[in-house]
Amino acid sequence: MDVSYPPEPWDLHGHAHVGVWLLPKGVAPPPHHAGTRPIRLLGRTIVAAAFFRYDEPSPLTYDEIMATQLVLDGWRPRVSITHIWVDSPASMAGGRDLWAIPKDLAEFTRTTDVSYDAHGIGSLTLRRVRRLPFRLPLAFRIAQDRDGRLVTSPVRGTARLGVATGAWALAADGPLGFLAGRRPLATLTVAQFRLFFGRSAGGR
Repeated sequence: MDVSYPPEPWDLHGHAHVGVWLLPKGVAPPPHHAGTRPIRLLGRTIVAAAFFRYDEPSPLTYDEIMATQLVLDGWRPRVSITHIWVDSPASMAGGRDLWAIPKDLAEFTRTTDVSYDAHGIGSLTLRRVRRLPFRLPLAFRIAQDRDGRLVTSPVRGTARLGVATGAWALAADGPLGFLAGRRPLATLTVAQFRLFFGRSAGGR
């Protein structure tokens, strides 16, 4: 059955919590497109896992967990989404069709604003969050694979950024098992964001 979804760009509102890891070569999965290459720091791959919550007035409201890498497209930095799950069929269909993002479906539990669980994938419990008192601009492009073709899509917006402490628990036998038992370098918060995901009607 076909699922309808909004046209791009999606005007997304919500918050996110992002863990950042440095993984040895061979531990991290490859980027989504083979034509990009990982950005390495001290010989290690920069990998992030993140819980997102999209709230009204977003065109779709849903929970999400993803894993990403920082990569180079030539010499241009990009974000490669290697793994991602949502609890919205419309978001899954739109992500795949519009931007070649490999979204799948999962079940989520969010008992409080500091406790998140993607069933069978991983969980996060925050202990302390400190945010900047002002908003900052954000702008980057994602780089994805569609049948061997590189698809890049812009993301831009603003958010209140911060740092947090908390417990990440990625399931060892789950799809993000390459992060299981590893302590993140840092946990960042992206609060009260407004992100325009994708190109406008004029193609920008």
